[in-house]
Amino acid sequence: MKILLTGANGYIGKRLLPVLLENGHEITCLVRDPRRFELEESLKEKVQIVKADLLDEASLQALPTNIDAAYYLVHSMGGSSDFYSAEARSATNFRTYLDRTSAKQVIYLSGLSYGNHLSQHMASRSNVAQIMRAGRVPVTVLRASIIIGSGSASFEIIRDLVEKLPVMVTPKWLNSRCQPIAIRDVLFYLSEVLTCEKCWDQTLDIGGPDILTYKQMLLKLAELRGLKRRIITLPILTPKLSSYWLYFLTSTSFSIARSLVASLKADTVVQNDQIKQLIPHECITYEEALKLAFSKIEQNSVISSWTDALVSGTIRQDYMDFVQIPQNGVLTDKQIIPLEGEHTHVLDNIWQIGGQRGWYKTDWLWNIRGFLDKLVGGVGLRRGRRHPFNLKAGDTLDFWRVLLADKQNKRLLLYAEMKLPGEAWLQFRIFEENGRNYLEQLAAFRPKGLWGRLYWYSLLPFHFIIFGGMARNLTKT
Repeated sequence: MKILLTGANGYIGKRLLPVLLENGHEITCLVRDPRRFELEESLKEKVQIVKADLLDEASLQALPTNIDAAYYLVHSMGGSSDFYSAEARSATNFRTYLDRTSAKQVIYLSGLSYGNHLSQHMASRSNVAQIMRAGRVPVTVLRASIIIGSGSASFEIIRDLVEKLPVMVTPKWLNSRCQPIAIRDVLFYLSEVLTCEKCWDQTLDIGGPDILTYKQMLLKLAELRGLKRRIITLPILTPKLSSYWLYFLTSTSFSIARSLVASLKADTVVQNDQIKQLIPHECITYEEALKLAFSKIEQNSVISSWTDALVSGTIRQDYMDFVQIPQNGVLTDKQIIPLEGEHTHVLDNIWQIGGQRGWYKTDWLWNIRGFLDKLVGGVGLRRGRRHPFNLKAGDTLDFWRVLLADKQNKRLLLYAEMKLPGEAWLQFRIFEENGRNYLEQLAAFRPKGLWGRLYWYSLLPFHFIIFGGMARNLTKT
């Protein structure tokens, strides 16, 4: 079948793409910026990439019309404060596009919810489904509760809380019940409903075999990791305080934390199990899903992370336009270190920077900077990195985004996603001059007004400590 895949560079899309290709389908990926959509060499020849923005109806004219089906895997939960209207406009534009295609089915992955008093996040997901149903193309809506898998937002938040806090003082929503489902089972259902005509114009709930409270989920993960944890639930923590609690203690952004807290106040348990009759399948348990997630992490085989989507942070959508550091109006700190003999270890050190490896000098200062970034609504340091020694364009690296990771030409360029009165880059490259190799480390900052300049000059004493030591330590074996 000819399939259009939206959200192809998101957490679900990156994992669904190879599954669809393995099943023999022809895939066209809709992406907003092809520069940050990197595919493995084995997949490049099998995939067509089309640039379009679902919020811009005119850009959808470039999409193919001779498709058999489409996947709608996009959301704006962590984006603008008015994500409800943004998601509605995106869905409307996509439905208009689908009406002029030969598509026979559109598959939409939504969230599991019941009742009339939905959070804004869940109400938006329900509204998107309604918009899709108003079109010509039959819709299959899959609704899932918590998705557990290496790199998923839910898994990483639970892991953050359990591994970092021996004692947790938690909000009362931890007593709400949910029905977690493993990412492998979500992918199974997403691929199987594609060929199931009985699934057309259906809303199908999917969930694993376990019904647990969020408190039980935390304690189960602690037991699996051999950790003793105590959880104290207090009714006095309001949704706003709960959002801040989640934001400061985990790697999530505040906008996502706020949306999640609002959604988690109600139970998310499957009430309609029609999917069992239409597509018989035995889902794995919550504990098995956890073991599988940690296995992938230990094997360094995490395919995608929730941070891959731009809505995971605060960065502007056109950040890839900054792949060249400006020459004018930029304040810089440049360190050049001559290299002796073989220098492959220097390149390896550069490619392992951040995350668990740290920043090679005064990590405690980087941690303080990450904490201060959290205080003003930034992403902080907790996002880490997708892989311990592989990098590609679009990856998150603590509070940076990777603009360029060209190991062949020995250049790594990062763009700051932290809250700043300006724009910042950090570049590492190895170059040859007069028969000798050098490491160049360049920190560049384009200030925004007087506050930007004051910010840069106030940090100069710290730059002297951090950047010089970091460059020297990068050259060590």
